Amino acid sequence: MFWAASDVGWVVGHSYICYAPLLHGATTVVYEGKPVGTPDAGAFWRVISQHKITALFTAPTAFRAIKREDPNAELLKKYDMSSLKALFLAGERSDPDTIKWAQTNLKVPVVDHWWQTETGWAIAANCLGLHEFPVKPGSPTKAAPGWDLQVLDEGHHPCKPGQTGSLVVKLPLPPGTFYTLWNAEQRFFESYMAEFPGFYKTADAGMIDEDGYVYVMSRTDDIINVAGHRLSTGQMEEVLASHPDVAECAVIGVADQLKGQLPLGFICLKAGVTKADDDVIKEVVKLVREVIGPVAAFKSCTVVKRLPKTRSGKILRGTMQKIADNQDYKMPATIDDPAILEEIDESLQSIGYSKARTEAVE
Repeated sequence: MFWAASDVGWVVGHSYICYAPLLHGATTVVYEGKPVGTPDAGAFWRVISQHKITALFTAPTAFRAIKREDPNAELLKKYDMSSLKALFLAGERSDPDTIKWAQTNLKVPVVDHWWQTETGWAIAANCLGLHEFPVKPGSPTKAAPGWDLQVLDEGHHPCKPGQTGSLVVKLPLPPGTFYTLWNAEQRFFESYMAEFPGFYKTADAGMIDEDGYVYVMSRTDDIINVAGHRLSTGQMEEVLASHPDVAECAVIGVADQLKGQLPLGFICLKAGVTKADDDVIKEVVKLVREVIGPVAAFKSCTVVKRLPKTRSGKILRGTMQKIADNQDYKMPATIDDPAILEEIDESLQSIGYSKARTEAVE
């Protein structure tokens, strides 16, 4: 009994709601609703209990939303979850705090895996049916069979274990992946093959440790340059998410005349937090300094009610960055709720960014 809680229009939707479970001979579940608010943060547990779901496949953001509304998983206690054998997370980076929360409360293997629409299947995963590796929170485990995954630096040289660089796949790609873009052969080559000759560019940044575990830290566009230091916003988000009052977060790079770029954090607080916003902000700023160091130059942060996301749960960091830098942007067609962008704009103005900063300069 397999349940992929995704939008049916996305690659996970048609692949893992329609094709894969039925090809495997499994029963598949189609669900209309959200992890929270339809009617509460126990909606997923109700579906699992009611339909005896064996495996759930969803995005980490769904669990962050549930954790935010019900941090102690009180609603989970109302349902029989004995049928559930595994939770699969994909679609964006799974932060260690969310994985640990799911492991603690569901008491089943939590399998983070990394892939892309273009690849058609997992690049890195903990393949339970082949060999179950120990989980390292924050890592989608190891490269799946068929993938020669490597990390290259800006000079196209191999990175050492633990060194962050561009995640690339040595050609040829394995079966099941894309081999062109519809009516755009040249764009296909320029977008994916030109920058690293002989490799497929995933456009994700990360590292591979000494044990062969893969860490996908952020999109390469989200690597920011602070006074000559290349820093991962994903690493900063990991630190913010580890704070006990933070439900979910995002970090973007904003333009700065002196240092080129500076990190700017957005945090959503868990339900029931009574601490003042300014106090939480001071604590997370201090936490980033302690864990990553002063080189991160993380000083600006704001509390928001919610983050702008696509319908599949991916945070629209690029759009947020354009708002902060006073650049023109198009409303993304895939946005879940356009009204959130106005909320982000207002929040940025309150800390001196966005329209307020433009007016001040003028």
